[in-house]
Amino acid sequence: MTSRTLKTLAGAVLCCVAGTALAAVSAQEAARLGKDLTPMGAEKAGNAAGTIPAWDGGITSPAKAGFPNFKTGGHHPDPYAADKVLYKVDASNASRYAEQLTAGHRALLNAYKSTFYMNVYPSRRSTAFPQRIYDATIKNATTAKLAAGGNGVTGAINGVPFPIPKEGVEVLWNHILRYRADIAGRNIGQAAVTRSGDYTMVKFRDEALFSYHLPGAKEAELDNVIVYFFQETVAPARLAGEILLVHETLDQAKENRRAWLYNPGQRRVRRAPNVAFDNPGTASDGLRTSDQLDIYNGSPERYNWTLVGKKEMIVPYNSYKLHSNSLKEKDIIRPLHLNPEHMRYELHRVWVIDSVLKPGQRHIYKRRTFYVDEDSWQIVAVDCYDGRDQLWRVQEGHSINYYDVPTFWSTMETTYDLQSGRYLALGFDNEEPMTVDFNLKRTTADFTPAAIARRGTR
Repeated sequence: MTSRTLKTLAGAVLCCVAGTALAAVSAQEAARLGKDLTPMGAEKAGNAAGTIPAWDGGITSPAKAGFPNFKTGGHHPDPYAADKVLYKVDASNASRYAEQLTAGHRALLNAYKSTFYMNVYPSRRSTAFPQRIYDATIKNATTAKLAAGGNGVTGAINGVPFPIPKEGVEVLWNHILRYRADIAGRNIGQAAVTRSGDYTMVKFRDEALFSYHLPGAKEAELDNVIVYFFQETVAPARLAGEILLVHETLDQAKENRRAWLYNPGQRRVRRAPNVAFDNPGTASDGLRTSDQLDIYNGSPERYNWTLVGKKEMIVPYNSYKLHSNSLKEKDIIRPLHLNPEHMRYELHRVWVIDSVLKPGQRHIYKRRTFYVDEDSWQIVAVDCYDGRDQLWRVQEGHSINYYDVPTFWSTMETTYDLQSGRYLALGFDNEEPMTVDFNLKRTTADFTPAAIARRGTR
């Protein structure tokens, strides 16, 4: 063949690949949503062994959870408090469950043989979302497309964009664009725990306006912003007053996130372009990167993403104990890892996606494997590898159904460093009078650089 012919064929192949990568699913495929698939794209049926039940709609209200008098902002009572442990996975029997354990969980069981174990409870498919989110997701299935290079999404609003994913990066965007709330404010603590169990609790006030999910939202009117977010550090005193403001973008091929920092010492707001990727997370003592908040956030541009498939895995789920006001922070925090007695694991189907750093790009994690819950698109576990291809850090997303919305969202995020024996836990609200306020009154005007400057100097 001539050089010109080879170039023509190569161009045709690339066009076909690009077309496949950017195409939405067919109307015939989308018709499965709400039938054999849930409106969010999960398999509605249980598994053949009967160890994963069928999805019956989840917990749609406090009344369905068994707590009709529950008021938003409180600590959500556990609808599964009567469940008993089915079995315990520890170092002595981990090989029996190896196929259902992430590489990270196998490593934790091996590293902390005498103290770490996983109490496995009956699988409860509690996830539920408002009907309008289901309707939007079904609509998005035939209209959503990846932007150039997979670095953004077009043709989607309100719901997840790819309920029937064909690529790994589509699963990631489903996590990024999953429904958490219209608006939320929360008071949480973060502990960077030493190997011996010492820590200083850092307190945050977070507020987020999820513009992508607001009723009546239109993609053309978003100004390319899917979330307006600020985080104010309120304790300890040496850190108090620092404020981070972020406008997270939908099509990052057009524009990366906009970020600003307010420094109380200088009383100035500055642009913060480095609040992204592997720069250190706020007050994390180097145990978390910026893109590990919310388990993963931000642009996928530095990695190649592969869809491995779907597997039945033992993962953190329905973690109401970690959100309970019957526990104190000291009851949960232990040396090396959280107290296993207060963690709940269940068998669920998860999407597995693998990300490998692109040639010429830099990040402290060369590779990451993500485990994404099929019902909610919440990332529930991550294996993080260093430049030597050795497992370095293990993340968990301990999540619950906030049934007053309803939504399924992490209540505690953990990052375990296997090399140092340290870990970071974010989400402590056990001793807070108010946890998550879903009735917060805010507009986009409250998430501007001028607004955080006024907040910092008042």
